[in-house]
Amino acid sequence: MTQTQRILVTGATGTVGRQVVAELLARGDAVRALTRDPARAALPDGVEVVQGDLAEPDSLIPALEGVTGLHLITFGGAYFAPLETGPRILELARAAGVRRVTVLHGGGPSPLEDAVRADDDVDWTVLMPVEFMANCLEWADGIVTSGEVREPFVSRLSAMVHEGDIGAVAAVALTEEGHGGQEYVITGPELLTVGDKVATIAAARDREIALVELSEEHAIVRWREAGHPEDVIGFLIQAYKNTPEVGRTVVDTVEKVTGYPARTFAQWAAEHADAFTATAPAIKA
Repeated sequence: MTQTQRILVTGATGTVGRQVVAELLARGDAVRALTRDPARAALPDGVEVVQGDLAEPDSLIPALEGVTGLHLITFGGAYFAPLETGPRILELARAAGVRRVTVLHGGGPSPLEDAVRADDDVDWTVLMPVEFMANCLEWADGIVTSGEVREPFVSRLSAMVHEGDIGAVAAVALTEEGHGGQEYVITGPELLTVGDKVATIAAARDREIALVELSEEHAIVRWREAGHPEDVIGFLIQAYKNTPEVGRTVVDTVEKVTGYPARTFAQWAAEHADAFTATAPAIKA
């Protein structure tokens, strides 16, 4: 059994951050959550919520007191700009006695992750999850209002990962020995097409869902209408049309690190079935 430790989780109100918090709580560790607006954090009982901003590293000084592990994200501020403050954050962390650091990879090189990798005085672990299962929540409105999912490249393969498993790997790396200097690619246990995902959600909500394949051109129009900038649209086309091998290759990181198999998409869909069911119209055969 691991000794109770105090872990500071930054990005604690995000999709992954909330899962890191939940996993640490389940392990019996003391959790301190950093947020710019504590009043809106809505985190579980037992979490010590503190105010701070990674873009202003000295705001972390009180939050780092007594902390043994630190979970970091690579973007911050109101507009999610890449953080340039990594060296100062790590300087403060070392001074506070932090021994272990995890950093959530942001999809590409970042100054903060570079600073973490270059630090020889802490046991750092880079978490590199592939597509989040939670991304499918973007389909909820379309499923509820029209009973359909409209996507391009529906045959693309994804080894998508349950966000809870990302949190579980982070929690182990933050509290146990043996994970320093590691880069962990984190996937789910299976390869899924868009059709597989839609069918699984339909089964979880016990109602059919139509899958409408969009052309690349129609997808671009839709993304522009949604306000996505051109660089984001370019990224989506590249990621969906030519999914990198790492995103469509199952690895056993979750089981190796946590001792438990990675959660399936069917588990995720069952947990979130309510998001896809409210007043949904029936689909005619």
